[in-house]
Amino acid sequence: MSKGKVWKYGDDVNTDVIYAGKYTYQQLQPEEMAAHALEDLDPGFAKAVKPGDVIVAGKNFGCGSSREQAAACLRAAGVQAVVAESFARIYFRNAINLGLPVLQCAEAVDQLKSGNDVEIDFAGGKILSGGRVFTFPPLPESVIGILAAGGLLEWTKKKLNIK
Repeated sequence: MSKGKVWKYGDDVNTDVIYAGKYTYQQLQPEEMAAHALEDLDPGFAKAVKPGDVIVAGKNFGCGSSREQAAACLRAAGVQAVVAESFARIYFRNAINLGLPVLQCAEAVDQLKSGNDVEIDFAGGKILSGGRVFTFPPLPESVIGILAAGGLLEWTKKKLNIK
């Protein structure tokens, strides 16, 4: 478990505000992508986010285009997870593939506020904050393996013993 702070946003946070389209076709390194994370929604986010911080949002997080950079930039920024009431299907899969945990937990979304301290127990299915415990379905071992490896590509290389 790692500790971080909550960054709270609302419903329908789309891929255009997570990672602006104007950067989509530029070949940026992960740290350069991180510098543009959420700049159209929260211009101070990229400079202030710390490794282990958690994004908490409402319904339909990651709606919009299918750009993978919208998950990659948050992972590169050090975000330990995105907790939302629901996710756009393609964003959810992109996030797992790129090693960014995405968790559905409506109770945590309702109760957590920006700036709250938070810890996540992925295997145990728990989000802890201020003495409160919010539960979510524990992640399957296969997903934990993908996340621990840093994404599906690295997990596959490991499984196939490819260097």
